[in-house]
Amino acid sequence: MTSISTSTTVAAPIEDVFDVYTDLENAVQRIPDITALEILSEGPFGQGTRWRETRVMFKKATTEEMWVKSFDPPNSYTVEANSHGMLYETLFEFVPEGNGTIVRWTFKGTPQSFVTKLTAPLFGLFFKGMMRKCMQRDLDALRDACEAESSDAAVVPKA
Repeated sequence: MTSISTSTTVAAPIEDVFDVYTDLENAVQRIPDITALEILSEGPFGQGTRWRETRVMFKKATTEEMWVKSFDPPNSYTVEANSHGMLYETLFEFVPEGNGTIVRWTFKGTPQSFVTKLTAPLFGLFFKGMMRKCMQRDLDALRDACEAESSDAAVVPKA
């Protein structure tokens, strides 16, 4: 199993941060590496929500179907995807810190096929650093979106 973690601190309240992270409708505008997103299920974001996401990874476009495995607002949610013989699990955790929020992202890949069980250690050696950079780019983009929206909400219109 390959596991990668990263985190960021967002200058916005936990509820606002959680709302931005779970807003699939605006993900393409907020995260530069996502080029398309199609929501496959109905209703609000929560356990069972499914979507198809296309993003640029390692300079190549890739499309994956994902779903929410667990949902504990505003503290955490877990997303899974099953692709090319790997089960991917992504855990987002949100922890209040003063007036802001710490966001922790843990990504795990568990080999499901014979071939991926053989090649998973190589993936860990060669791609872990690049994958962490991709994750950090997403966190930075979402942090910036949260902080922009939080500052916009703090602006009181003049009468």
